[in-house]
Amino acid sequence: MAFLFLSQDDLLRAGCFDVLEACAVVEQALLHYQNGDILYPDKIVQIFNHASQDRINCLPATLLKEKICGMKWISVFPNNPVRFGIQTISAVILLSNTDNGYPVALLDATLCSNMRTAAVSTVAARYLAPERVETVGLIGAGEQAKMHCIFLKKCFPGIRCVRVSSKNDASVSKFMQEMRMVLPDLTLEPCGNDYEKAVTGSDILITATSTQSQMLQPEWIGRGTLYLHIGGLEDADGVALKADKIVCDNWAHAKHRTQTISRLYKAGKLTDGDIYGDLPDIVFGRLPGRERADEFIYFNTVGLSYVDIALGYAFYQKAANAGYGKSGLIEPPGTSYPDIKEFIK
Repeated sequence: MAFLFLSQDDLLRAGCFDVLEACAVVEQALLHYQNGDILYPDKIVQIFNHASQDRINCLPATLLKEKICGMKWISVFPNNPVRFGIQTISAVILLSNTDNGYPVALLDATLCSNMRTAAVSTVAARYLAPERVETVGLIGAGEQAKMHCIFLKKCFPGIRCVRVSSKNDASVSKFMQEMRMVLPDLTLEPCGNDYEKAVTGSDILITATSTQSQMLQPEWIGRGTLYLHIGGLEDADGVALKADKIVCDNWAHAKHRTQTISRLYKAGKLTDGDIYGDLPDIVFGRLPGRERADEFIYFNTVGLSYVDIALGYAFYQKAANAGYGKSGLIEPPGTSYPDIKEFIK
């Protein structure tokens, strides 16, 4: 029973860090889901520390046309950078075929997971952002902030300035150092922990933190802004209540979570009718996206496991075709008792 193990280095060398290709995979996955070609069960969340939100999530999905069933096993430990000097998120994806159920690949999914989130935001921005995007404001300076910076600059080349803020000065310094090397033609403005300075006047603003503190305030947000909410509880209640349109990747899944708009819904301050629509409604033309230059649009993403699996499967195909990865072998299921008698203790 052979399978392929793919490290992050394998995926990078195989050319998987392709921004436009990742966005195309996202759109195709959304279409397949709309057409009923994907199984999408609820994820399982195990929270070990409610204060810090240390957790491990199990996110399954099946791509019926491709005959691939997958699971992303992702850990989120917000204090990792301070406690251990390692990043907040780590993940693996297991892919199995649905002919006989045997595993096909095990791949590092940290890169895939980070790219998926930024790709979904970028697809949303294509339909919801202002016509001219020149300035991006960031609250948070970690991996998601960097990934969004790269994706948005690739798809919106007119971006000239990115302002970045964080409660952690060291993370801002690291963001500046790394992004200056990756995007040398971009003006980067460090704002320390002055969140208002980072987001005021931005065409697109992003909260990319793992905090459970409502930092973003509605009075900082100007007309015509797109807000990409990719975390948990990062914005004051008034931010969503101020929006002309609230768009979700999947409202049916988001309303039962603990994000800001989920809490507003449970408190009776938002109703189903206050949600303009889901991203696929806009991508596939059932609803218009941005209609006026002065609209403030709030995009909330909860994360869609089938998009992770679709992106992971695309990575696997690309890397396998390029000859990357290590082959593994699992003994066929079943126990031969005569063969194991010498190992019984």
